[in-house]
Amino acid sequence: MLSDDPLPVAQCPLLMALYRGKRRRNAAELLVRRSMDSREAGTLLRHNMNILRGILLQDNRKFVKVWTKTSKSPIMYENGNIYFENYLNCYSCLHTEPRNLYKLPKRSKQEKIEDVLLCQSPLEKTLSSPSDHKPSILALTASNWLYRLSADTGEELQKVYLSPKCKFKYLFWNDSQETFFIKSIQTKETPLERQAGISHNFMMHLAIFHVSPLQPVGILEISKKAFGNGVVDVVLSQSLLAVTYRNKSVKMYSWEHIQQMYLTEKLSLGKPSALLGNHTVGDMPFGIPVNIQITGSLPVLFEVSCFDSGVHVGGHPWHYIYTPPQKTHRGTHHIRSLRDGTMAINGIQNMDCCSLESDSILFHPDDSGRIIHFGPTTINVLRIRGELDSSSPSEVVEDFSMQIKRKSPTPDVTVTSSGRTVKKRFNQLDDDPCQETFRMVVYENEIDLLAVVITNGVDGEGRAQVQLRDNHSGQIWRAVDLEELWDETFQHELFFDRDTIVHVEQKNANFCCHVYKLVTIKK
Repeated sequence: MLSDDPLPVAQCPLLMALYRGKRRRNAAELLVRRSMDSREAGTLLRHNMNILRGILLQDNRKFVKVWTKTSKSPIMYENGNIYFENYLNCYSCLHTEPRNLYKLPKRSKQEKIEDVLLCQSPLEKTLSSPSDHKPSILALTASNWLYRLSADTGEELQKVYLSPKCKFKYLFWNDSQETFFIKSIQTKETPLERQAGISHNFMMHLAIFHVSPLQPVGILEISKKAFGNGVVDVVLSQSLLAVTYRNKSVKMYSWEHIQQMYLTEKLSLGKPSALLGNHTVGDMPFGIPVNIQITGSLPVLFEVSCFDSGVHVGGHPWHYIYTPPQKTHRGTHHIRSLRDGTMAINGIQNMDCCSLESDSILFHPDDSGRIIHFGPTTINVLRIRGELDSSSPSEVVEDFSMQIKRKSPTPDVTVTSSGRTVKKRFNQLDDDPCQETFRMVVYENEIDLLAVVITNGVDGEGRAQVQLRDNHSGQIWRAVDLEELWDETFQHELFFDRDTIVHVEQKNANFCCHVYKLVTIKK
């Protein structure tokens, strides 16, 4: 495998330059380097992942199917664990084949788990409880309880009652492993209330928490007075509050500004709160009080109108991607500078594909600032080239491209041997299941590989192949043929996690999980 780090024995600039060159090193050499190098905290893990990547790509290794399990309820995968029966039954994928970690008792409908987040303990903090240093699951129940459970045993470590006033349903990260928020369902007027002219000012609530230790920041009211009418959804991400409206506009606000201006009381679990009449925060039936009420006008950091309320922010320097709401722009993606809205050179990306599923575009999850533009026959990885303080527009350039090689399409009009003209009634779609098609792409951040799923209908049977490709060139390093059929009429999810590939599919009302593990081929 390739490694760019200089060896610690290199003392002079010439030797360091030589060692920085890309040359192949075996696992034994990397192990020696790992034992010698203690210059930074991340070095050891990085070398471990380099070794794992090298092992994964060796010729005597292959992925084989080791396990299959069906379920009548949705199957979830998260960080090496597979969850069945609505998170009550957990299997670990760390072994040669999945093993049952724990199985919790069945819950009533009121105690049903609605959503979960997996938490990892911070390395730089000393926490009060030993259990805080182990992975845990944040589980939100239908009865508005937030539980913290051990990820290894399912044991209850902590529980917090949220509120009796609104129904919380969704868990999301604001800043991964640092802060998260819980979103309530939207309050809507009933037909009788509309007839009586009764209108609700509060449309939604967000409960925001710190993770380690688990402590509430508070509950924010999303009101018509503060945000106007027509609010469809609210998301908190990287300290930006993004609000989408029925008129297809998206407005973004500073979460830090909202906290500084409108936080009325700091809260602590297990301590009394004046907003609760000195009752304890997090206890039943009082929960967490509403301590963030916006009473003035908020400055809008950013606003854009876009199709399907979809806007992505990222890149180096900062840019945003969106599709204008006008019909003439459907199928195109515009890339503009976040600073002043200037369109980037080559900033309009259009694959011009004819398919049931439209192409998609997003910023690469590897934090490189690149862009992945994904279609049925092409995957383009793009880069934004520009200077932070330059007045000149940035330019979108292609980093690399992955293509499906297909035979030339048959003409719409053909002439038979007798001279009769025959015109096709329907054109074949780019994502037709009968031909080779890109279906999804998954990024494995720890070993820096892309897992690209390609399907091909052979003799009417859908087959799928997972291609492990280099994240910086698109080169195919390994191809894994999935044993099970791939039916495009059903939903599919694929997870690539170090030495494990997990394929979850839905078949009518049932779900099925297939696990592939990396093994050594015996010669």
